[in-house]
Amino acid sequence: MTGSACRPGPRLAVVGIPTGRRVALFQDALRAAGLPAARVVPWLDVLGGRAEFRAGELVRIDSPGEDAEVERALRGVDDPTRVEGTRLWYERFTAAVLEIGALAAAGGAELLDDPAGLAVLFDKRLCHAALSAAAVPVPESPTSGAGPEAGGWDDVRALLAATGLRRAFVKLAHGSSASGVLALETASRGRVQATTSVERDSSGRLFNSLRVRRYSGEREVAALIDALAPDGLHIERWLPKASQHGRVADLRVVVVAGRATHAVVRTSRSPMTNLHLGGGRGDLAAARAATEAAGGCWTETLAVCERAAECFPGLSRVGVDLLPATGWRRFAVGEVNAFGDLLPRLTGLSGSGAEGLDTYAAQVAAVLSMTRNDHRAHA
Repeated sequence: MTGSACRPGPRLAVVGIPTGRRVALFQDALRAAGLPAARVVPWLDVLGGRAEFRAGELVRIDSPGEDAEVERALRGVDDPTRVEGTRLWYERFTAAVLEIGALAAAGGAELLDDPAGLAVLFDKRLCHAALSAAAVPVPESPTSGAGPEAGGWDDVRALLAATGLRRAFVKLAHGSSASGVLALETASRGRVQATTSVERDSSGRLFNSLRVRRYSGEREVAALIDALAPDGLHIERWLPKASQHGRVADLRVVVVAGRATHAVVRTSRSPMTNLHLGGGRGDLAAARAATEAAGGCWTETLAVCERAAECFPGLSRVGVDLLPATGWRRFAVGEVNAFGDLLPRLTGLSGSGAEGLDTYAAQVAAVLSMTRNDHRAHA
């Protein structure tokens, strides 16, 4: 790829936070490819109406991150660790990406990420419905698509009873990074408990915590869900997952330009495998071996993630949360993440075409391939 410096490369603009780790890694990948650094358009410029895009640029939309000023503008809260405000975040974020699309079109730039696709991915109910309609295996959900709105604990309890779900994940419809996620368990005689990273202070405000905790008793769990409900809730069956070394396991698979290029196993002692909540990287080779020992095909397993990505053809990359059932015999897609490509120090899967490349270098290679194909088409 270093030879690409001898010919004009694509001009890129990244909508992101100038000091963000994602943007920095992307800039490193551009430099390694012999390309000029991307022009960074801060999210605050977009939200403040100061953004502009130039003719011929390719525009990549990246995560708003957890910058306090951006969070204040999107969610109306001063503390980025607060849980509340995700419905407002979604409304303002989707309006902003539509504005980016309009500005790019007006300036003669081309978007790498479709605003309509981003709007679906950041609503778990819509994302679940899109996957289900495409016959991608997903956990059962009573709130999928235009399903009933869960306005609080009474609605959640009724939906669980109607669908026979005793164990379910209750999630914020527009949440990310396990914010506001409750792993809910119910039993006979009204026993209820929830495992979550949500912390509730004495005034009832909700905060993200790096410590996973358990709430017991219907009154305590109901208070949490009632506080989360105004931002919108999504309910999914809690599927029993496979394990490695006594820890539950799932996979994050990055799909770039339609190909599953990178994968990491995440393991945890809690129901949430997010690395920032105490999860750890597992053994990918062992996961593949367990899948094949159970009679599965690893290539077909990765193809499930590629089928999930096909539901969002206007996005340059996605991160798919793949849930292996107990025994590694079956897989379901838990979520598809628009900005799920932050996997430092991880190189591409064998046979993916991204061998030796990290997730960002693989995306740069895909952009170069796209622009070369465009040049040939117009030659």
